[in-house]
Amino acid sequence: MKERTGALAFKNTPLTLLGEEVKVGQKAPDFNIRTGLESSSAIHLDSGKGKVRVFNVVPSLDTPVCETQTIRFNEEAAKLSDNIEIITVSMDLPTAQNRFCNIQLNGSAKIKMASDYVDKSFGLNYGILIKEWQILGRGIFIVGKDDIVKYVQYVPKVEELPDFDKALAVLKTL
Repeated sequence: MKERTGALAFKNTPLTLLGEEVKVGQKAPDFNIRTGLESSSAIHLDSGKGKVRVFNVVPSLDTPVCETQTIRFNEEAAKLSDNIEIITVSMDLPTAQNRFCNIQLNGSAKIKMASDYVDKSFGLNYGILIKEWQILGRGIFIVGKDDIVKYVQYVPKVEELPDFDKALAVLKTL
């Protein structure tokens, strides 16, 4: 497994990301993430076939920065076409993600929540799994209807928000 030491930091302490860095123009890697605890709740790259998919990746919904990031994407989702699907991916268990939607999003989530807790395939295949903590880093991945990666942002500091404006500008072109 490829290790990218120093690709990420938390309060100036370098961390290591596991997996290959995803690049714009490549075919999006597959993954196995869940919207619930049952194996029947699994979703894969093909689950969103025919839609533009935005993967809003956060370390944990129980932190202020992740909460802000996810709330912002939920607000933006209401303004976007039905052909665009936003999925927040974290290592939080689906029950914690559901609680977040009910409390922080007042039960009116416009985005999907999915957990990578089972086999870390999203984190490893998208090169955003933090080795030291075994949780996901912060980033945004936009995959077109053709399953080609259109936008990638690995946020270099865990405590910082992504550049929403850049990601939304790309979405407007798709």
